[in-house]
Amino acid sequence: ETEGTIVAVLAGTMFRVELANKHRVLAHISGKMRKRFIRLTTGDRVKLQMSPYDIDKARIVYRLG
Repeated sequence: ETEGTIVAVLAGTMFRVELANKHRVLAHISGKMRKRFIRLTTGDRVKLQMSPYDIDKARIVYRLG
């Protein structure tokens, strides 16, 4: 898990997120956030889960603010 900031909102609940080391990943919303209708906008800080196999994709699991 890592933290990042949403840079761009894309179609289909996809987001471009910038990590602390300036690396940008493509992220989608987790099922619980989609179920609870959590809204995300540009500039929100989020907690991400990333796979060690593909470091260009992630899943957003929590909105920090």
